[in-house]
Amino acid sequence: MKRNAFTMIELIFVIVVLGILAAIAIPRLAATRDDAQIAKGRSDVSAIRAAIVSERQGRLLQGSGTFINQLDDGAQNTVGEVLFDDNDANSTNGGTLLQYGIISANANGHWMKTGAAIYTYQIMGQPVTFTYTQASGRFTCDRAAAGNAGLFCQDLID
Repeated sequence: MKRNAFTMIELIFVIVVLGILAAIAIPRLAATRDDAQIAKGRSDVSAIRAAIVSERQGRLLQGSGTFINQLDDGAQNTVGEVLFDDNDANSTNGGTLLQYGIISANANGHWMKTGAAIYTYQIMGQPVTFTYTQASGRFTCDRAAAGNAGLFCQDLID
C-alpha cells in the first residue's frame, strides 16, 4: 500500500512543535528590540556629548572658554523637528552641533525636545529626561529618578 499524505497525528505533532518554538522565540525577539533601543540611545548620547566637547574646543581655539548656550533652535514638543542640528545662519549656538541631526518623534527609541535645554529619550514607553547645562557643558539624566527612568538612565550613560 502506497502512502501519499501525512496522517492527522503527524500534522498535529508538527503544529505543536512549531508552537513551542514560537513561544520560546517571540519573547527573545522582543528583548532584542529593547536592547537595540538602549544601544541607539547610548550611541546618540555619546555623539551629543562628543559634539559638545568638540564645539567647546573650537571655541577655545578662538579665545572663548564658554560652552554653547543651546543644543539646537528646535521647537519644543514637535514631532518631526530636527534636533541637535542647527544650520540656521542666525543661529544662537554658532553652527551645527551634529552633522546629521536627529528627527524627533514621540515613540520608543526616539528623542523629543521638552524644554529649552531639556530632552527626553523614550524606552519601553518610559521617557528618560536629559538636561543640558550650559555652565558646565554637561548633557546628562537623573540616575536617581523614580521607577524605570532611573534604571534606563543608568543604561544610557554608564
